[in-house]
Amino acid sequence: MQLGMIGLGRMGGNIVRRLMLNHHQCVVFDANENAVNSLAAEGAVASKDLINLINQLQKPRAVWVMLPAGEITESTINELGKILEPGDIIIDGGNSNYKDDVRRSQELAPKGIKYIDVGTSGGVWGLERGYCMMIGGDKNAFDYLEPIFKSLAPGIGSIELTKGRDPNQSTAEQGYLYTGPAGSGHFVKMVHNGIEYGLMQAYAEGLDILKGVSQDIIPSERRYDLNLADITELWRRGSVVSSWLLDLSAIALAEDPQLKAFTGHVDDSGEGRWTIMAAIEEAVPTDVLSAALYTRFRSRQDHTFAEKMLSAMRKQFGGHQESKKEK
Repeated sequence: MQLGMIGLGRMGGNIVRRLMLNHHQCVVFDANENAVNSLAAEGAVASKDLINLINQLQKPRAVWVMLPAGEITESTINELGKILEPGDIIIDGGNSNYKDDVRRSQELAPKGIKYIDVGTSGGVWGLERGYCMMIGGDKNAFDYLEPIFKSLAPGIGSIELTKGRDPNQSTAEQGYLYTGPAGSGHFVKMVHNGIEYGLMQAYAEGLDILKGVSQDIIPSERRYDLNLADITELWRRGSVVSSWLLDLSAIALAEDPQLKAFTGHVDDSGEGRWTIMAAIEEAVPTDVLSAALYTRFRSRQDHTFAEKMLSAMRKQFGGHQESKKEK
């Protein structure tokens, strides 16, 4: 298939590369001309602006927007809405608020332009591992684009099938899933990221406890000098707390056992806040997720080893760099 991609950053560029490896044609645009030229050298079709990108796509056109949530995504989708035609498809694969998806879908519908929201998980590892995708919006557009999603997804791979579950009941086992109307894909991804906050916080606090047991305030007979890199590596093998986040923690500690490269300033990209707001709207108690979010706020004032661990995990899975602001 043919796909237009706008935004060639950490994830957008690798999405294009994975699609090209699976024999799809990608027409690409980014404000960074070097990013466009780099992918063009790898086989993508370069474009100099949005109109040039649209003109190089066959109808019905499919354009994937992979930009940071907020004004840049909003303005780009607004501009696409002016130049695309009935039957064309806009895909937002970033981390937009699901309420924005509902509004955009309603605004584009009278123009005959179909809208798809794709919650995309996989970070900087997606080229190699594939992307887990939670997909909402126009069902006919999803069906048309399914070859794209199938190529991007991890597939069943080596993961065992869930006992008692029919693998033919949906595409979930393949790593992508149509979740329902506009906004549902980003809603599922939002809660996914809220859960991620809690999981990361649990690992970080546990490892901080393991590190802290070597302090002088602990009685000498209960004072242990534990190797956190070895312990995380151990837990990866047969432990009930094994996970990809633990894998990434082990990598971070192997590279930098004291996490000296990190201050512990932990940003949040919005989904954790939105998850808590949805929980309030639904009157669902979220003690762990709320505490994990508030810890990130506090980390910008005072830093612990646990917060260095959180920052290290964010860099491992998403390539997130610590804020350059005063810490």
